[in-house]
Amino acid sequence: MISEFLHLEFTADDFLLTFAIMAGVMLILLILVIVNMVKTSKIKKKYESFMVGKDAKSLEENLIKRIHQVEDLLVSEKRNEENIEKIFNNLKFTFQKVGMVKYDAFNEMGGKLSFSLALLDQKNDGFIINAMHSREGCYTYIKEIIDGNSVIVLAEEEKEALNIAMGVSEKKPE
Repeated sequence: MISEFLHLEFTADDFLLTFAIMAGVMLILLILVIVNMVKTSKIKKKYESFMVGKDAKSLEENLIKRIHQVEDLLVSEKRNEENIEKIFNNLKFTFQKVGMVKYDAFNEMGGKLSFSLALLDQKNDGFIINAMHSREGCYTYIKEIIDGNSVIVLAEEEKEALNIAMGVSEKKPE
């Protein structure tokens, strides 16, 4: 067979070989089209499930609303961090450590109505209140504590209350 267009001579075997190659290429293209259709259909289903009940405008409004909510949460978080920092700074000056010892101030009195109360902050600054109860009345004294020490001499009960507040355990001689 002679081609009039290219002036080439083809045999039947050449024609069948060309036909087989073209059929193979078409089969590969058909497979690629089917794979592409399946992927497109999956994407279309995802898109439709995403857009169910919403139009593009309401979806955009919803996204903008959520972005504003996130921005509000970030501002709120910053405020909370600042407030927590203020609270921690204020806590440094509050009484955090307490020690109390009840005792009988006088031999004739019973029931341990007298007490020493130590109130300290984080740096062991504060005071000790000593209330001594007797038959004539109740006498209350206060002694300032700076860095766990007092300028005024402390009674044994006051020292014990101070040690309890500071978490110091002293062994008493037996």
